[in-house]
Amino acid sequence: MTVLLRYRSYAKINLYLDVINRRRDGYHNIETIFQTVTLADELTFEERAQHVSMTCSSPELDTGEGNLVYRAAMLLRRRTGCRLGARIHLDKRIPIAAGLAGGSGNAAAALVALNVLWDLRLNPARLRAFALELGSDVPYCLQGGTAAATRRGEELVLLRPLSGEVWFVLAHPEIAVSASHTYNHPLLGRSAERPFAGRTASFRRAVRMMESGDLPCMVFNRMETPVFHEHPHLAAVKARLMELGCVAAAMSGSGPTLFGVCPDRRTAARIAEMLPDIRTSVVAPAPRGVERIQ
Repeated sequence: MTVLLRYRSYAKINLYLDVINRRRDGYHNIETIFQTVTLADELTFEERAQHVSMTCSSPELDTGEGNLVYRAAMLLRRRTGCRLGARIHLDKRIPIAAGLAGGSGNAAAALVALNVLWDLRLNPARLRAFALELGSDVPYCLQGGTAAATRRGEELVLLRPLSGEVWFVLAHPEIAVSASHTYNHPLLGRSAERPFAGRTASFRRAVRMMESGDLPCMVFNRMETPVFHEHPHLAAVKARLMELGCVAAAMSGSGPTLFGVCPDRRTAARIAEMLPDIRTSVVAPAPRGVERIQ
């Protein structure tokens, strides 16, 4: 019988994101608090001899060598010597290039699913190493939940789940934002603090506030300054989220998605309905990054 596996990969938002400095390898050291949310893509993996092929519900998405799912499959084959193949289909629900790590989550799901489908028996440490080769967010997407991250985002410490009832309104403006351009933008500031034992004082304070439930005082994104300068409409959307009743709002990653923090689902749904000109999602925190559903 043909083996068919189905997995769900969840989107992430950055509740806090600061840029520390540029590294010698060209990347940046950051401090961030990741949170997965219930907006998710679904992927199916079907056993196939020798070849890997991929299809997607979104025709605009590259499904060849440039796709992280395809690259994850090829990386596993190359490093393990596996000669098996797979037919992969991605049902895309997370907006593309939206600051939500949709592609990174898809790659994490591919690593987990193909490890099972091909019976590779790779331990979590090896999967994390492969994940980092694919992208800075992929190691986090393997685990998901609430996590503090440093360096490129791959040094992770799991945190307690968000306390109390928390819901988010995600606003997805139809604007393309380049993460590379933002990291190299002259208006992108850097933290003036020097990390002590791997973290700045501001980041330690943000983690404490988050764990005590004080989200309004800790939500922050350093990248908003250059992105809002390039796209003033995004600043207006953030202001609108606050005007409508969100207790905090920020851009996720390098954008363009913005999120508003709400005390309950009803409030989040009401605010989403009051943004008729923007695609929105009403989501809750998700406890994991990848989940097998079949």
